[in-house]
Amino acid sequence: MEKYLKYFKGDRFAAYNGIDLVECKPGYAKTMVKVEETHLNGAGVVHGGLLFTLADFAFAVAVNAYGKVTLSVSTNMTYFDKSVDGIIFAEASEISRSNKLIHCGVSIFHESGNLLANFKGTAYITSEEIIF
Repeated sequence: MEKYLKYFKGDRFAAYNGIDLVECKPGYAKTMVKVEETHLNGAGVVHGGLLFTLADFAFAVAVNAYGKVTLSVSTNMTYFDKSVDGIIFAEASEISRSNKLIHCGVSIFHESGNLLANFKGTAYITSEEIIF
């Protein structure tokens, strides 16, 4: 886990938004963010862009943890509910993997257990090795 934490700290956008990596292994990752006032949109609820970033980071970690640079080619997000405070988690799990593509589903939920959104992503596996 330490090698993943060290490598993925290089994601400056996730760090800027206060997103932390909680757990990781090839094909799986869990991320979290503590909601701050700066994460709220004009309606006073958590900005959809924060939820997307939280999910996208979990997706990126899960697919890159195999040790090859893997880049997103398609994503989709469906929102179900809103949040205004607390801690939000995103949990990414591999759905399928071939020698070139990997598909993941990500559930985004509030610490209360309330499902906020679902994310699906497809990524392309390059031949470039990651040095953890």
